[in-house]
Amino acid sequence: MISRRRLLTLASSAVASSACSAWAQRSPSDGRLSVSLKAAIQKTSPGTHTLGLGDATRDGLLIVPANYRADVATPMAVMLHGAGGSARRVTGLFSVADELGIILFSPESRGGTWDGIRDRYGPDVDFLNRSLAHAFDRCNVDKRRLAIGGFSDGASYGLSIGLANGDLFTHIVACSPGFIIQPGATRGRPLVFISHGKADRILPIDSTSRRIVPELEQAGYAVKYREFDGPHAVPPEIAREALAWFVGK
Repeated sequence: MISRRRLLTLASSAVASSACSAWAQRSPSDGRLSVSLKAAIQKTSPGTHTLGLGDATRDGLLIVPANYRADVATPMAVMLHGAGGSARRVTGLFSVADELGIILFSPESRGGTWDGIRDRYGPDVDFLNRSLAHAFDRCNVDKRRLAIGGFSDGASYGLSIGLANGDLFTHIVACSPGFIIQPGATRGRPLVFISHGKADRILPIDSTSRRIVPELEQAGYAVKYREFDGPHAVPPEIAREALAWFVGK
């Protein structure tokens, strides 16, 4: 598992080598997913479901809201955990999803953090393809409301994958990201929500979101940006605001 200190060093080096850019040239792969959104062929019930696609320690969760109906297209948010984290930890941060009627989907990285954060895209992209296909087979997902994002390393990875697959994801929710992995090409124009704590000592705001947001805006992305007084975290009010923004409430 990459250490937080090492992650900051990598991010800082990438910034320095690209004229203070927030885009880190981490991988020769482009981060493209092959999965596509299609009509569900199975039915699922409200509640928390394990994916059953990984091993005993690294799998993921599909959390279907209480008001879910198979005949109604429902927003889905793909939320990715931080370094050393788990699906259960990140879905706990966004538990308001059930109240807002959002399917919460959280696959787990194959290692301690996401592949593109460490080195290059590979096994985690493969698992995202398999696990998203699994979720799409079981849930009636609204193609106009499909988000990807997460917290910390999950925010960096979700932001990077979201920009490379903006023809699939309509929204990105990145809470305390560190950087963006340079894609082979960006696609679409997903709407972006970014939050960051002003007192973040893990991924300091001046070298992360305060660089990321202006560069995204200059590239033509619509970004809703929220700074808050706090550390490296997702406060409940920020989680609510992010998901409410996603569903337009």
